Amino acid sequence: MKARHSPKKPEDAPFEVGPTPHTGWRVQSGRVNLVRPAPQARIARLRCKRKQIEFDLTRSALVVIDMQNDFCHPLGWFGQKGMDVTPMRAPIPVIAQLLPLWRAAGGRVLWLNWGIRSDRLNLPPMVHYTGKRSAQAVGYGETSPIDRGRSLVAGDWGAQIVDELVKADNDVCVNKHRLSGFWDNELDSMLRGLGIQTLFFSGVNTDRCVFSTLQDAGFLGYDCVLVSDACSTPSPRYVSRAVHYIVDLLHGFLCTSAALERAIGSSAATGPDRPPPPFPPASNTSRSST
Repeated sequence: MKARHSPKKPEDAPFEVGPTPHTGWRVQSGRVNLVRPAPQARIARLRCKRKQIEFDLTRSALVVIDMQNDFCHPLGWFGQKGMDVTPMRAPIPVIAQLLPLWRAAGGRVLWLNWGIRSDRLNLPPMVHYTGKRSAQAVGYGETSPIDRGRSLVAGDWGAQIVDELVKADNDVCVNKHRLSGFWDNELDSMLRGLGIQTLFFSGVNTDRCVFSTLQDAGFLGYDCVLVSDACSTPSPRYVSRAVHYIVDLLHGFLCTSAALERAIGSSAATGPDRPPPPFPPASNTSRSST
């Protein structure tokens, strides 16, 4: 007589818990598998200013910082303060060319913008002061004379990405309310949940939010690469040179967007029978010197 098998109960069906398949657990029939299946590596070799590095695109993110209307649009917060937004707009074409190549190769894109609370309760006096400085000036969360919404408030026009840069559906967006994107928010938890280890930095301003975020990333154990011509600032040129120097000396690596594009183009999936690709050839035609 054949043994009768009881039908599988619904609670026995396998399921996954966690932010992504390669950073979560698998559960079935009272068993919990804590082994994270590693995604297939996609290795790229990049020529930086003084070193050649290898990185895994599947564990890397391109961080685009503050490329938003209030900083980069002529009628944004900075523009209405009388600031020349030309330096803030300089990275737009560089980033726009890099984004589709990066995504197509399997890299993650993370947008990091100022997006403050409308009540500004978590901004201390020093932050309020740096945004206002006089009674007549428009500060954080206030409305400029040409009304485009409240300055840098999450959800308002000024906190949105400029029209020239397109956000993809699987990109990640994080709001910040300090120069460093790691301060008092979920950025670190999200990156770890995604399995990201290496960060490439772009955006504005080189000497402010970009540098502050990069420093904190290094302190937290991330690999850091500054894409020099994908960043800009209205500060004097020597300020950017100083940031480039200190990043290359203490915090990570420095490359150009042209070098990164060549590395992406030569990247390849790797495994036991697939060695990493060779380093891309050196070139003197990069858009900007490091």
